[in-house]
Parts: sequence; C-alpha cells; structure tokens
Amino acid sequence: MTVRVDRVVRRSENELGFGGGRLAAFSLFALAWLSLLGLRLYDLQVSQYDHFKAAAQDQQHQIVELAAPRGAILDSRGRELAVSVQVQSVYVDPSEAIRAGAVELVADRLVATLGLQGKRATDFRHRLATKKAFVWAARQLDPDMIAKVEKMELPGVHFLEESRRDYPLGSIGSHVLGYVGVDNNGLAGLEYKYDDVVAGRGATRRVLRDASGMRFVAPFSLEQTPEPGTDLILTLDATLQHLAERALRKAVKRHQAKAGILVLLDPRDSAVLAMANVPDFDPNHFGAFDDEARRNRAVLDSYEPGSTFKMVTAAAALDSMTVRPDDRIDCENGGITIDGTRIRDHKPFGVLTFREAIAVSSNVCTIKAGLRVGAEPLFNAVMDFGFGQPTGIDLAGETKGQVVGLESWTRLNSAFHSFGHGLAVSPIQMANAYSALASGSLSEPFLVRGFRDGTDVVTAPRPASRQLNLSSATRKDLIRLLEGVVEEGSGVRAGIDGYRVAGKTGTAQKSSSTGYSLTARLSSFVGMAPAGNPQLVALVMIDEPKVVTGGGEVAAPVFREVVEGALLYLGVQPDRDVWDRRDDFLALRRDREPAPVNKSTAAEQAIAVASLRLGDGR
Repeated sequence: MTVRVDRVVRRSENELGFGGGRLAAFSLFALAWLSLLGLRLYDLQVSQYDHFKAAAQDQQHQIVELAAPRGAILDSRGRELAVSVQVQSVYVDPSEAIRAGAVELVADRLVATLGLQGKRATDFRHRLATKKAFVWAARQLDPDMIAKVEKMELPGVHFLEESRRDYPLGSIGSHVLGYVGVDNNGLAGLEYKYDDVVAGRGATRRVLRDASGMRFVAPFSLEQTPEPGTDLILTLDATLQHLAERALRKAVKRHQAKAGILVLLDPRDSAVLAMANVPDFDPNHFGAFDDEARRNRAVLDSYEPGSTFKMVTAAAALDSMTVRPDDRIDCENGGITIDGTRIRDHKPFGVLTFREAIAVSSNVCTIKAGLRVGAEPLFNAVMDFGFGQPTGIDLAGETKGQVVGLESWTRLNSAFHSFGHGLAVSPIQMANAYSALASGSLSEPFLVRGFRDGTDVVTAPRPASRQLNLSSATRKDLIRLLEGVVEEGSGVRAGIDGYRVAGKTGTAQKSSSTGYSLTARLSSFVGMAPAGNPQLVALVMIDEPKVVTGGGEVAAPVFREVVEGALLYLGVQPDRDVWDRRDDFLALRRDREPAPVNKSTAAEQAIAVASLRLGDGR
C-alpha cells in the first residue's frame, strides 16, 4: 500500500512537472498578448489620441469659419457707400450623397446650376468623393439662385447664412472703396487699407453629424460671438463723386480717350472730396473687370506733368526774386538751345512779361526763369511742394514719382524740369501741390475723417502738415498769375461765372522707353476756386485724347463743370467783383470757346445731381 501511494505521488509529480511547463508557456503567451494589447491601447488612446480624435471629429463635425459683418463705409454726409448684408451659401455633406447613391447626380446638377467651370468644377467633384462632413459648393448667392438650388432637393445639399459686402451705389467711388473677396477680406482700396478696422472679429460654427449619420447645424454651435467691424466715415461726398465721375466719363467718351482722372480736394486740410477714374468698375462684381478698370490711376500711376508743373518753377522764381511778374523776357520766337539740345515752344512767342508768359504757357520763358533760379533752389522748391515722395494718402500702393537727385542735376535737367519734363509725378501729388499753394501748408491728403463703433464716433488723427517755404506775398502773386491763365490765357475754358479761378493747363507728350510719342498726349488742368479764398482744388487729366489734345480745350471744361457744380452744391458765395463784370468775361470766353456740346450748364447739372437718386444716370 505504501508502495502504491508512493508511485501515485511520483506519477502526479511527473505529470505536474509536465503540465507546469505548459502552464508557464501559456502564462507567458497570455502576458505577452496582454502586453501587446496594452501597448496598442496606449498607442491608440494616448499616442494617437489627437489623430483619432481629429478623424472622429472630421467624420462627426467640421468647424466652419464665418466672418463677422464688416463695418459700413459712409460718405461725409452719412450716406452708405458699402454695407454688409446677410446671404445664403450652399454646402454639401458628401456622406449623405454617398448613402443616397447620388454623388454624381449632386455633382452634375450643382455644377450646371451654379455655373462652375474648369478647375472649380474639377475640384468640387473631387471633394465630393471624400468622407468629409462639409464641402463648400458656392458662397454668398443671390436669393434667386438659392431658390433654384432649394427646388432641386438634392441629398446632402444644405445652406448656411453668411455676411456679404454690398455696394448700394454701384460703381460710384469704386476705386476709393475697393472691394472684398469671398472670405470677406479687403482686397483693394479702403477695404484693404482699413481691413483690420472694418473686418471685426469673426466666429466659427460646428456642423455636426449624429450617430445615424444625419447632419445638422447645432443651434448653439458658435465658438465665439461675432463682433461687427467699425464703420468708416469718409471725407468723400457721394454727390460730388457722382458729379466728377459723370463729367469725366463724358469727356473721355467725347475725346475718344484711353482714360481719365479727376481729384477734388478741400485745400484747407487736403481732404479728398472726390476721386474719379475712367474706366471704372462695379465692386459688387469686381471679378468681371480687368486690372486696368480696377486701377486707381490717381494714386498708383506717375506721369510727366508738362506745363501744370510750371507753377513750381514760377514759385521758385518769384520767391527768390530772380524774376518778377512784369519782367520782360525774350521767348526767342519759339525755341531755345541748351547744351546742344533744341527745345521748342508749342508756338512762337516774342518778348513777353513773365505774367503773360505763364498765361500763354511759354516753355522758353519758363526755362529761362528756371535757369535764373539755379539748380539747388529749383530742386528745393520741387521737394517743398511734395514731389519725389509719397503724399501719405491713406490708400495702399501709392507711387512716389521720380525726381532726379540734386547731385545729378545738369543745366539741361534744370531746363526740362522747369516746364515739367524729365521727372514723374502722380495725379494726387500734383493736386496736393496746388492745394498747398492755395492754403500755404502741405498736408497729407486723406479719405477717412473718423470711425463709428455703435453710437460712438471718433475723429481720426489729423494728418501731418507743414508750412510751405514760400512767403505769403509770393503765394498771392503766384495765384494772381494763375488767375491770368484763366482770365485771358490758355485756361479760359476753366472760368466759372461769378468766381475767381486760378489754374494752369498742361499738354505733355507721353514718354516711353524708346522716347516721346509723336501723337499720344496727356491733357490736364489743375486749379482752385474761389482764387481769393480757395475752397476747392481740382485736377483733371485726360489720357490720350484724339483730335484735340490741348489741356485748355480738353481738361479745362471738365474742371469748370465739376467745380462750378461743387461750388453751388456747397453753397460757396460768388465773388462780387467778378459777378459784376461777368458779361465781359462771358464775351471773352465765347470768343475763345467752340460751341458747347451740351447746352445744359454746370449749375443745372449740379442741381439735378443734388436731387438725383445716386447710381442712376451715367
């Protein structure tokens, strides 16, 4: 019995030893499997947590950036030039279309209805093949288009409310205002320059999908409250802007010109009352216009100014007392040779007083005056009037023009610069130089007068200004010389019944890399009114007019139409002494002016414009 028990015990020990090995192996396997499982769980839940969370969120919901309503842009009298309106945009949940087996149908119908073409159509079809919860189809659509899409009742097609920029007056002031892209970012003009102020703070919205895959926009899914942008209050007056654009458009058409520019300033502080360009564009549909139509030539372009620049030479000559208004100067019958280069006048003149020479715009006389002044004083006058440097206007991309450095000036430079050749200026620079002459101070021209946030209105910081290095007596003498241009000289067509007007005509050959054109001209007039106490300064430039090219014939009448209308609109009283002798003036103008194209006067036009619903009557 003892032996049997011993055998059983030994047998059990042997079996236990064998079984213990299998158990150990199984235990090791289980431990390894659990370890691997733990590592995998750690990898999934810790190491790749952010990745899988993002993937789950991508399937369950998507964050959509929604821009805040942009602040309004108002003219100087509170009229709305740019506003934000709420519109509908279309998006697709591809998973819904896939489940309905209608991806191709949705793609085909939306591409056709929304007019998607080329790369846009290809990209849209590609995005629909993904498993994303949100794909834009088209944004900021008109109600009629939204109605068409709704009527199709396509699976996975939904709508979201957004803010869109709207310009209620269409093309009026378009180059100043600029335009806004589909993401509500300013792309040009004041919309771009003041984008940080006007844009406000946007919001994000979650587009969710529940466990069954159904999509919905959570009612309280805004990540933050949108803050509307700040309103801009401009110096621009919509009525004056309309008057300027209409007159400029007519002139460009009448003279079959390439383009036109008009700048209207308040010389007391260089506030921009109107800035017009032709061709123009509608910022509501800016993509339908090319770059040339959208270009603000008044600020971005530079040109050789021609005779309008003679004002600077005359200022330097009078202030240095090297020339006096009644000094008699031989204009050499139409030509002068400087260092071997022959420079001709636009017509032959004999001996003229300096006053007479400015009135008839003699190149030879002005060259002689500039040479008397000397290179350094003439250069200083050019810089004093703000040329060769940006004006500082609150628009992006302003050109600074081009002025030869004093160290490089030759006698020939002095001669050419004296009558506005061999250097480049911008229209806003030239208008601002005359504004400085009118007021005695060179100020930075500006467009934004103030800001409105809710009901709070804050005035914008006053732009920088400095006194001209020109005596008061010189300024008065020079303005009187420029009055002579309008009273009996090349600018007689700029005269305004009952007001003293001072200004200068310009007709410059256009230059290129190969020299000066024999036919292409820039015709211009820059002036101020009333000359005794200037309230307005205006520059008019017509680029490449056909047939008639003189600044006095082409640009001066536009100046008269706009400035006369503006004076009446602003309630500026006529000059009594001019009013009393208006019949003599009108007789003189009739002798020098061809029959008018349009019999309606500028006064009648101004009254019509003041009562006109803006945006009508191009």
